[in-house]
Amino acid sequence: MEDKKVQKGKKRQLEGIVVSNKMEKTVRVRVDHTMRHPLYQKVQSRSKIYFAHTDEKLEIGAKVTIRESKPYSKNVKWQVIK
Repeated sequence: MEDKKVQKGKKRQLEGIVVSNKMEKTVRVRVDHTMRHPLYQKVQSRSKIYFAHTDEKLEIGAKVTIRESKPYSKNVKWQVIK
């Protein structure tokens, strides 16, 4: 019987800005994106906050890249890869 290799899906990566670093080993990252309104065709800016795990100290305003990972806690499901 042949050994079949299971290929895992590619994990999402997003770029954002650190908005809070008050927790231990966790930062809040704001990710901005633009979208076009389906009816009025106006370009809108949207943002979302993600909780990301990190071992290093990051300053507020630092630009970081985050990647999906295993759940570290109830809210933390992303990891900073810088």
